[in-house]
Amino acid sequence: MAKRPRKTVATNNGDAKKAAVNLSDRDKKTLRDLVSLADRIVLDADKKRDPYLDIPARTLSNIKYNKTKRFLEMGSNSNRRQLFNLSQAKVYMQSLLVASGSKRLIDEGKTTSLRGLYYMLKHSIEGTKEETFDDQTQSDTIIEDMEVTLNSMREELHLYAKNAGSMVGPITLTDTGDEIDCSRMGSGGYSIPSIVEPEVVQFGKCTAKFILHVEKDTVWRRFNEDKFWKTHNCILTHGGGQPPRGVRRMLYRLHNELKLPVYCLLDNDPWGYYIYSVLKQGSINLAYESKRMAIPDAKFLGIRSRDYERCELSPSVKINLNDTDIKRAKQIAAYPWFEHKKPWQKEIEQMLKNGFKLEVESLISKDISYVTEVYTPERLKEQDWLD
Repeated sequence: MAKRPRKTVATNNGDAKKAAVNLSDRDKKTLRDLVSLADRIVLDADKKRDPYLDIPARTLSNIKYNKTKRFLEMGSNSNRRQLFNLSQAKVYMQSLLVASGSKRLIDEGKTTSLRGLYYMLKHSIEGTKEETFDDQTQSDTIIEDMEVTLNSMREELHLYAKNAGSMVGPITLTDTGDEIDCSRMGSGGYSIPSIVEPEVVQFGKCTAKFILHVEKDTVWRRFNEDKFWKTHNCILTHGGGQPPRGVRRMLYRLHNELKLPVYCLLDNDPWGYYIYSVLKQGSINLAYESKRMAIPDAKFLGIRSRDYERCELSPSVKINLNDTDIKRAKQIAAYPWFEHKKPWQKEIEQMLKNGFKLEVESLISKDISYVTEVYTPERLKEQDWLD
């Protein structure tokens, strides 16, 4: 095994001083897995065997719902990539490039974005006009392949995506050594980073009683401006629509480590139902990470199909369902984790019967702060939610 490289730090006199990189236990495990993968490939080559990689299949047919754990899991099917198979040689090479790039990042104690890794690995193959990667979608797919192969999140490979969520409320935390008071973050709140693992983000004092997760930044801003989190002693989060992995991991950690209930205020449409499903059971594409992101006890607070009449909303807030909406709603109703839940079947049937969908923002037609001062407090008090 190659020795771990050391960082070089320039001194005032121009000399270079080597400083060891402090690896976390998680880094050490990921590094061992990467080296073990490489060692096996080298062994195959030494014995004149066709080197290969077995990649767990990220397909719908290889995903199952674990009724006991209440989240999605991957099955045992895999796809083999071989160096001497002409149709697989390039993707095999790309897989090893991503593994090599991740090892380099861990060795140097650095992180980079998904796009940063794409450029780090992109080059013309010697003696040809062929590029290692034609576009970033290729490298992103390979990164997910390496995650499932190594049983490591991309964050453990020192890779991150852009921030796409915010948080505010009565909690302090330490982010890469800096103490953050999430009750003093102004109108924008604390921007939830892509990497929120314990080595990066540690929780401090928290007096919150629950988490309210809303779908969009626009709704989150209304709750923040009205200081809902202060009045109701909660943490308020959003994920900019479909919550990115950093937001999901943050919610998971807050729920499991601080024992905070999670309530979701999402649109009354198939997309809102799907977002809830992803938060609660995990996603099909990332089923291999459900154990570290899914929150089976999360509750759907609203908005509900019956709210049009219950809240006496104006007809102008209706958004007619299109064919795609109808098809998607029926697909969601057939999900194993929804198909035997009568309240959810009734909810989806009512939306289809209505023939229209509703956004959380439609409640503004009642009053600018109706959602924060009336709707949400009433639903929480009455425990009126879907599970």
